[in-house]
Amino acid sequence: MSTRLPLVLFTLTGSLILMTGTVQAEQDSVIYLAADSSSKMDNTERNVRDRDDANLTPEDQKESKGDIDITATIRQAVVRDESLSLNAKNAKIITRHGVVTLRGLVESEAERLTLQQIATQTPGVVQIDNQLEIKAP
Repeated sequence: MSTRLPLVLFTLTGSLILMTGTVQAEQDSVIYLAADSSSKMDNTERNVRDRDDANLTPEDQKESKGDIDITATIRQAVVRDESLSLNAKNAKIITRHGVVTLRGLVESEAERLTLQQIATQTPGVVQIDNQLEIKAP
């Protein structure tokens, strides 16, 4: 019994050191990518814009069953539509009191209108605020 405890502690300590090293390496990679201003992953301007209360984010989604159902129905229809790009399928859909806000990037005006049409045809939608942006070429 007395030899087991130090062995277990040694094993746990070694595992923790190995995991910490891996996490640090991953953090360094993320920091390096974020520092590259030409990175396609750089959404700094959009993220800053979303910090104020003027723009809705998914965290503003109402918790009422009706609003959740509307958002889920729209999301399912968007994901099922094979004509839409990955950007369009990842658009933010936020519903508050039946008012649906669409935000994010889409590839074209046609995709922008398709998402709006899907929302319009969804039962319970009172109004649509289409803030979708067309991706620059």
